[in-house]
Amino acid sequence: MKNMPEVKLGLIAVSRDCFPITLSDRRSQEVVAAAKEQGVEIYRSKTVVESETDMLKAVDDIQAEGVNALVVYLGNFGPESAETIIAQKFAGPVMYVAAAEESQEDLVQGRGDAYCGMLNCSYNLALRGCKAIIPEYPVGRPEDVAKMIAEFIPVARAILGLKNLKVFTFGPRPQDFMACNAPIQPLFDLGLEIQENSELDLLVAFRKHADDPRIPDVVKEMAEETGNDNPYAGILPKLAQYELTLLDWAEENKGSREYYVFANKCWPAFQTEFGFVPCYVNSRLAARGIPVSCEVDIFGAVSEYLGACVSGDAVTLLDINNSVPKDMFESEIKNKTQYTLQDVFMGFHCGNTPGCKLTKAHMGYQLIMKRSLEPDSEPNITRGTIEGDIMPGEITFYRLQGNARGQLKGYIAQGEVLPVATRSFGGIGVFAIPEMGRFYRHVLIEKNYPHHGAVAFGHYGKAIFTVMKYLGVEDVAFNQPKGMLYPSENPFA
Repeated sequence: MKNMPEVKLGLIAVSRDCFPITLSDRRSQEVVAAAKEQGVEIYRSKTVVESETDMLKAVDDIQAEGVNALVVYLGNFGPESAETIIAQKFAGPVMYVAAAEESQEDLVQGRGDAYCGMLNCSYNLALRGCKAIIPEYPVGRPEDVAKMIAEFIPVARAILGLKNLKVFTFGPRPQDFMACNAPIQPLFDLGLEIQENSELDLLVAFRKHADDPRIPDVVKEMAEETGNDNPYAGILPKLAQYELTLLDWAEENKGSREYYVFANKCWPAFQTEFGFVPCYVNSRLAARGIPVSCEVDIFGAVSEYLGACVSGDAVTLLDINNSVPKDMFESEIKNKTQYTLQDVFMGFHCGNTPGCKLTKAHMGYQLIMKRSLEPDSEPNITRGTIEGDIMPGEITFYRLQGNARGQLKGYIAQGEVLPVATRSFGGIGVFAIPEMGRFYRHVLIEKNYPHHGAVAFGHYGKAIFTVMKYLGVEDVAFNQPKGMLYPSENPFA
């Protein structure tokens, strides 16, 4: 996964001047040692901060070491002004954690009161308007704090990645796909850069790559990936040409940004002018940490990137597509799981899911487009999907979205893909999310979410939630358990 930042962690210990500085110094060393035991390397500043002057030295120290994500550790009560100004001075994400007391035998000289200090720390962060990550329970022994630091890494990676992200778009959204349209001001507010381009720009760039000498090597790689029995191998040279076009475009246009994603129009004119569907290329780029959302879904692409940074793995974008037939539920799900018929649905897209996340991945053609574009002939311009059932396992279904009034909102729901054959086409799976029926009605429908949802392969709700709240998303919805009513839910239903 190349298209995301590498997190280099730093730690600054702080100490209230009326408490022993040795307490914070020793405890912070124990945290660093505990983190190392858990496989996490962290640079500890040589300066323990008691004052603003110390704070400047400590920040200079960690910046000189290339630290881009910072842990501020309250080894005792802490100097509330100096410790919170750190968040103003440091350019990257900052997490605040505090030391738990160590023994009932040492509650006089060895008591640090960091439990109390964290309260004043949070108050001062608010006074200064500083963003910071504070764990659910931010006080702990060294091994506890080390675990908090490990959980901070994917959050920091996502924050750093989004801060340096550029979104390339090609073309307007297809007709009747207003659901993928949303004001982009909230993304600029987050610090992202967006470069909107015409489909003609892409077509011109594609044609210039017609004789690119790198095409044969990419075709060879694609052929190894799709297998010797690929019935549509003849389309690989065009797909390779297109992949190189996108990658070159990004390198030539990313400007001041380090990372990038695409939100591209993929129908209906694409097939007739380019001569294929781009799904397989989209899947290959997503597998490298470069999401390419369908139907110019800008927020979908950003959502995918968030999940890729958090998971460090490939993600996908799917339609929340169709209900599971009752006979399939009765024969394959009902007596094998705890789920109800309303808990399950099928997530689908034409063929953009990375092959590494599909069972029996194979190249195909876009059946829906073929019906209208070449109904009476063998697939030609509709070739280029990668298809198969999505691999069973844990998933997180989520989305960051801007509403029609330019306000950010989001949802997160954890569940799984069931080991049920879909008997269908495209990249598709049978998804199960507890209380999905209620979530579908009182979040997805009621809060006007589009049909696209991002999928991370694993349970990453905790980290994604933390990132969304850090970004300032006030409304982060989730699939509420039975007995916990949504505000609009009929209690008598």
